[in-house]
This record gives sequence, C-alpha cells and structure tokens, in this order.
Amino acid sequence: MKYSFITIEGNIGAGKTTLAHLLSKHYNARLILEQFADNPFLPKFYESPQQFAFPLELFFMAERFKQLKELIQQKDLFQNVTISDYLFTKCLLFAKVNLPDDEFRLYQRLFEIIHQQLVQPDILIYLHVPLIKLQQNIKKRNRPYEQNIQNEYLFDIQETYTNYIKQHNVKTLFIDASKADFLGNEEHLKTIINALDREYPTGQHFISLPD
Repeated sequence: MKYSFITIEGNIGAGKTTLAHLLSKHYNARLILEQFADNPFLPKFYESPQQFAFPLELFFMAERFKQLKELIQQKDLFQNVTISDYLFTKCLLFAKVNLPDDEFRLYQRLFEIIHQQLVQPDILIYLHVPLIKLQQNIKKRNRPYEQNIQNEYLFDIQETYTNYIKQHNVKTLFIDASKADFLGNEEHLKTIINALDREYPTGQHFISLPD
C-alpha cells in the first residue's frame, strides 16, 4: 500500500462512510469515522441555522481535532494504514458556508492554529455526487434532522469543496460517484482499490466507475 493515511470526502449523503468501511476492511486499516451524532447542536442547527451555526462548527472542530490527534498519533504494529471519512479542512469549508463573515474570520483564526498540529492525509478520495442522488441517499438513511435539507445548501457545499480542491495542492482522486454502488457492485470498489495502487503527483486525478 502506497498511502498510509487516506481521507474520503464528499457532500452530505455522498457515501463517504460506506466506502471508508469497505476500504478499511480490505486494507485491515484503522478507521476514523466522524462522530456527528454526538454534536448536540446539529438538530438545532437545521431548525435555526443562524442561531446555532457557530456553536455547531466549534463543536465539530473540537471533536475532529481530538479524534484525529489521538488516533493518528497512536502507532499500531498490525495496522499500517489509516482511513478517515472526513478531512479536517471540512471544518473550514462548512464554516464558510454556514457562518456570517465576522464569525467566519474568527473561526478561521482558530482553525489555522489547530490545523498545524495535525498530520495531513497522503491522498484524498473525493466522491462527486449529483444533487438528485444526494437527496435520495439522505432520504434513504432517514436521519430526521436531515430530511428538509435544501438543494441550494447542498449546492453551496459542493461548490465549496470543488473550489478548495482546485485551488489547493491536494493530491486528490476525484471520483464520479453519480452511479456508485460500493456495496452492491464489487467492480466499483475494485476500481478505487486499483486506483490506490498507483503513485500520483499533486493535483486532481479523475476516476470513472464502470457501468
């Protein structure tokens, strides 16, 4: 395995956690999953975004930092690969969408102090999924507080992710996951595994899944 720290990212409902589970099983890797259910502000945020956006994002940043710092620094003789279903920079990307300018500037200052202390992933897998399929996936997993997420919000998140990837030197496998079925179609998973067998220069590398 050429990469010791792999991160999977994508919009809400893109299938990040499913792919992370499957890859961690294949590589016998340590698995870091976002503990979103522990955030007490999440249901409140969807009811009143302006009131609860700042505590929501602060809580997420603190929990992600604690989780990544603990797990990445623990050495495991039997697991040389770590796979995470989120990128720590996700904190800043969601905050950019959710916070007003003055709060975002404060949040960004905190983020920059914390971010320097973490190990960065060797490669990012980004799952790009159309809004229609995102909404289908959100409905299927049936988390009550997510059911009224608007397309406009998903579009803003999608644009923020793609702009970040384009503007920063992040080694990224950009996956067209519009028809992805990692649980039901083993060829889709094999395509990702085969892609991870190669060395890539910094930048975006587009991967298509078979029909």
